Amino acid sequence: MASRQAITRVYVIAIILIVVIAAVAGIWYYTQSGPEPNVAPFSMEVISRPFAPMKGEDELVMAIPEQRVVFLVVVEETGNGNGYGEAVVISATASGAKVSVNNQDIKSGEVAEVIVVPDQTSINKVLQISINGNRRGLKETKTINIEILDTSDDLSELAAEMRDNFVPWLAANYPELGISSETEWIGTIVNPGILVVMHYMFYSEDWEMYVTWHVMIPPYDWAKIYLRSRLTETQSTMAFEISSVQGEEEPHSIELPDWV
Repeated sequence: MASRQAITRVYVIAIILIVVIAAVAGIWYYTQSGPEPNVAPFSMEVISRPFAPMKGEDELVMAIPEQRVVFLVVVEETGNGNGYGEAVVISATASGAKVSVNNQDIKSGEVAEVIVVPDQTSINKVLQISINGNRRGLKETKTINIEILDTSDDLSELAAEMRDNFVPWLAANYPELGISSETEWIGTIVNPGILVVMHYMFYSEDWEMYVTWHVMIPPYDWAKIYLRSRLTETQSTMAFEISSVQGEEEPHSIELPDWV
């Protein structure tokens, strides 16, 4: 009699363990395979810098090894549901490149930056970048292609000189921007291979400064900068010009061009 009770007890314990394991497995599968029920939907837009928004998988960006290729990501609420108004987590993956995300958790009105740095093994290849937004398991994905050219950046020193032609004037005339000789910048070439008009981008903690200049003799040797607040803006909102760099003309504010 005692042995039957022991066997019965073992069976009961075994059944309980099976039920518990099945429940845990079901919960794990559910959380891994799909979103929570009734999650508020959102849309995600990816914008290339410094030019126009991406138009889908057929859009091709050109870059070189070690260039910091920056894509801006914004989200918008498109319906009600669980998690409405919560941050969307932005992530990205790519082979043949280092990928990082600045300001990873964003809500509507905020901007994330996906930074892709191709390595030397990517020369003459097309990299596929997958950018993902995730909220409570509900996901949105955009795919971008980057063609890696076999060339190098030889503009960094000249670009820094062009940038520094504006910095003291900005510090004196627009102190509210917080840009001064003490500001630290990370620079990268953009639009490599374009001649006559050069393009470079600098990033401080708060600002993106797009620097472009005309390789001509005076009085056509202009330089321009465009400023974007990194965490809140997807486009440049301020523009300044030196009409002639060699003529040592003073910077002045200009209207933003239509393409901006």
